[in-house]
Amino acid sequence: MDTALLAPFTARDGENLALYEWPMQAWQHDRALPPRAVVLIVHGLGEHASRYEHVARQLLDWGFAVRAYDQRGHGESGGARGGLSSEALLLEDLAEVVDDTRQRALSLPRSEGASGVEKQLPLILLGHSLGGLVVGRFVSLGMRPVDGLVMSSPALDPGLNAIQKLLLAVLPAIAPNLRINNGLNPDYISHDVQVVRKYLADPLVHAKISARLAKFIASAGPATVAAADKWETPTLLMYAGADKLVNPAGSRAFAEAAAGGPGAKVLTVKCFDELYHEIFNEPDAAPVFATLKAWLNSRF
Repeated sequence: MDTALLAPFTARDGENLALYEWPMQAWQHDRALPPRAVVLIVHGLGEHASRYEHVARQLLDWGFAVRAYDQRGHGESGGARGGLSSEALLLEDLAEVVDDTRQRALSLPRSEGASGVEKQLPLILLGHSLGGLVVGRFVSLGMRPVDGLVMSSPALDPGLNAIQKLLLAVLPAIAPNLRINNGLNPDYISHDVQVVRKYLADPLVHAKISARLAKFIASAGPATVAAADKWETPTLLMYAGADKLVNPAGSRAFAEAAAGGPGAKVLTVKCFDELYHEIFNEPDAAPVFATLKAWLNSRF
């Protein structure tokens, strides 16, 4: 089985971002066929990319090369835990990692088109929760072209109460770097108690969020939903109907808005009614992986 490799990556401002690949060079020596595409995984709030090892390995088994990275302020990457020096920072980081991944993919074997010329290896973004919001907003802004998008329980509606909305109206202006507990209850990440226990014991998991990061989440979600009626990127939206950490109404609103425009032809939506937030980590995640595999097979 392939093992994730840590690839050194320095962002434009000199900060370190922990970047992982499973490993891409294996395709040059050990695989009979070229990879079908490269999947770049973007994790959620307070966690890190290594929690998606099982997702990456499944994608490898299906014939995809895989990369992931720890977002700034998370995991092994630099930056204050849960902090954000500018609202666009996570999007700018993703743009840099996408550029690097495109360049890295040039070294991988590729299939030939009808003209006999090697085709560019497709790039798919797969984001969960905060990561789902980041990749969705990234695509909505057209920051870089991508060939496919998977949003898993995206934080399109964080489900803020009246007090939280009031704090967000004040804190980002007077104390944007103030970091507090994110208020999320880990018991609701999964019905699997072992998943919850490992999450709580993980030294790379944290519960910090800054006022500026909270403002990004609160504003980027509605902005992404507002762009759904012009959606043109092939997208799989999977979300948990019993989600208690982000409001599933955000995903429903996105799907409804996309249905009224070009997104109707490129968006596939699946709600898992009984599942909690981390749909890939539920006791019976088989239907989730089956949905992902079917969509990938239909597109790539």
